[in-house]
Amino acid sequence: MDAWPLRHLVLRTPRLELRPDDDAGLLELVEVAKAGVHDPDEMPFNVPWTDGLAEDHGRGMLQHFWGVRARLMPADWAICFLVRHEGEVIGTQELNAQNFGVLREVTSGSWLGRRFHGKGFGTEMRVAVLQFAFDHLGAQVARSAAWQGNRASNRVSEKLGYAHDGTTAAAPRGQRLEHVRLRLDAADFVRPGWDVEVEGLAECVHLITT
Repeated sequence: MDAWPLRHLVLRTPRLELRPDDDAGLLELVEVAKAGVHDPDEMPFNVPWTDGLAEDHGRGMLQHFWGVRARLMPADWAICFLVRHEGEVIGTQELNAQNFGVLREVTSGSWLGRRFHGKGFGTEMRVAVLQFAFDHLGAQVARSAAWQGNRASNRVSEKLGYAHDGTTAAAPRGQRLEHVRLRLDAADFVRPGWDVEVEGLAECVHLITT
């Protein structure tokens, strides 16, 4: 038995490759984040982690991803996929679940380096993990969330078939914002004209579906 079988998992789309995070890739991801993720006047994340990049040079990012990896167990897991385009890390796409074997629900979240915005990569990487969850893991529901004013993220969700599922309030920078919850049932998923290619699932499926 491999001690860390997730290292064999690969998702491929027409333009992108997604693999669970590794230390070398995370160092690339830190540099992507330091180059800019969003408009500095806005905060798209519930936890304002980008505000601390200049102070700790990305150490907090690394510690976050290491912690997520260390806590993985079948009843409560998160996979942080590093997203690559032509071999270059451009962002990350997370997929997580609790009690997946019973609930058959997943939640996703993602970000891209700012210079990769506007190229359709955000949609493509979200489709990759949705197809992986629905078609290969047997998920029935996928959930996500975004700030009410995050037009790019909400446009992606809308065109993929998500429905609004209420709101919550948060204050990442001390100002109240509305967080829109989103739900996608497998039957409502608006699929593109391609299917994600999945490799290495047999080696790690026991870690995330039991």
